[in-house]
Amino acid sequence: MEQKQPKQIKSVTSKLREHIIEMPKVIRKAPGFSLYGTRIKSLIYSSDVSVIANTDADAVFSVYPFTYETNILRAIMSVAKVPVLAGVGGGLTNGVYCGNLAFSAQENGAEAVVLNGPVDLTTVKAVRKSVDIPVIYTVIDKTRDLQPYVDSGVNIFNVSGGKDTVELVKWVREQYPDMIIIASGGKSDESILATIEAGADAITYTTYGKAEQYFQEKMESYRNHWKIF
Repeated sequence: MEQKQPKQIKSVTSKLREHIIEMPKVIRKAPGFSLYGTRIKSLIYSSDVSVIANTDADAVFSVYPFTYETNILRAIMSVAKVPVLAGVGGGLTNGVYCGNLAFSAQENGAEAVVLNGPVDLTTVKAVRKSVDIPVIYTVIDKTRDLQPYVDSGVNIFNVSGGKDTVELVKWVREQYPDMIIIASGGKSDESILATIEAGADAITYTTYGKAEQYFQEKMESYRNHWKIF
């Protein structure tokens, strides 16, 4: 039987746009999921508009350690070329107020809202009543019963367990074989692949200073160029 050859993807770029933040190719092994008709396998974990404007990720995972601000989301939406999944709190920001933030995110273009691990069920229900878009709950350990969150309106799990992420993904997948799971993949291809094989549908990827690295390389090339004049 003739073995299928892997597809060769043709590429085109330009001189001024050749430096972009590329997602690790191993992420393409993930099954992905469909969000309003867009297939998503890779999500860039960033709120940096310069990075978001220059990436090949399938979506933006915009979760940051500060209280949600509409102006920040608007800035991200103004440069994003792909769906944005927006963090709206769930820890210190909770209850009806969190529901209002979720509604604001929806009205400003977010295609899903993300809730932090400590969020209580009252807040989940408030968010669910406030928006039509998917609600994502962040699983950080095995201490919580996940079913009440599903019953309260959670559509997607975001697994973020640090070094225990792979085991945590397995734990969630065993309970919910048909639930969409997004998970952090770590820095290496090996850890990303392990997370996918554990049951993740899509991977969040942090750039880990790549924008700064590109900038340093460009400055070095400028310095070397001008030395000859």
